[in-house]
Amino acid sequence: MGEWLGVAIALASSSIGGTAAAITRYLVACADPVMLAILRWGIGFLCLLPCALLLRVRWPQWSDWPAVMTLGICFFGLFFILYNIAVSYTTAARASLALATLPLHTMVVGAILGVERLTMRKITGVGIAVLGVAAALAVGLAQSPPGSWRGELIMTGAVFCMAFYNVLSRPLMQRSSALGFLTVGMGAGAAVLMLVGLAKGSFAALAHFTTAQWIAGIYLGAGGGALAFIFWVMALARATPTRVANTMTVNPIAATLLAALLIGEPITPNLLIGLVAVFAGIWIATSQPKRLSSSVR
Repeated sequence: MGEWLGVAIALASSSIGGTAAAITRYLVACADPVMLAILRWGIGFLCLLPCALLLRVRWPQWSDWPAVMTLGICFFGLFFILYNIAVSYTTAARASLALATLPLHTMVVGAILGVERLTMRKITGVGIAVLGVAAALAVGLAQSPPGSWRGELIMTGAVFCMAFYNVLSRPLMQRSSALGFLTVGMGAGAAVLMLVGLAKGSFAALAHFTTAQWIAGIYLGAGGGALAFIFWVMALARATPTRVANTMTVNPIAATLLAALLIGEPITPNLLIGLVAVFAGIWIATSQPKRLSSSVR
């Protein structure tokens, strides 16, 4: 039951994350990748910190703070700068499909670090999901923006950051709490992003934001930043990294639907076919084969 609850929470997180991809695509023309990351994690941190203080969460041990902050800087800083660059080259749906290779990366990283044992069922489920993603991207290449392969390549490379975060974060969370761990890591990432943004002059873009863009930016931080990742770390505390990561393959659904509404990105048949394979992969990887009853022994 704990594993299934973790997977359900991760599905909610991935759905919210998909809407954040569409919002990022909507804002990418008026702010650089660093500013978009600052909006997402700066606002996200401002939402998380009061909650963590009011709930009196268990913070990471002092000896764990360097590791927690390093993971936060790599993930909330480096990964999401690359994420925003990727979205500037391609559509929200195609970027999210590339991000859906996360289960494969997480499975490989988990196996390399000896954190998670691979089973044929997990390999089969993740393989079907990733093949569905690859097929959808390849078939729809003609309808994609010029040079979109750059965005998808950047996104595929960037997911290694998230894979390491998924695998390495669980023991640190177990020694503190999911919300305490998340708040410290997100705060460290947001602080570094603020310094980079000040050095680059990224904040100048905010002076030209319209009301609609401010609403989108606030949602990016409160929804795509705080709420999505509260759910994500809650899921990682309850289920294995590969099973949590495999839910990322629903991310393109929310991204595709909201991007179609906001900026008119097309919903193509190849994306829908790819998503069918993705759901099949999720079911295989997260379900357990039926055991023989003791009466049959």
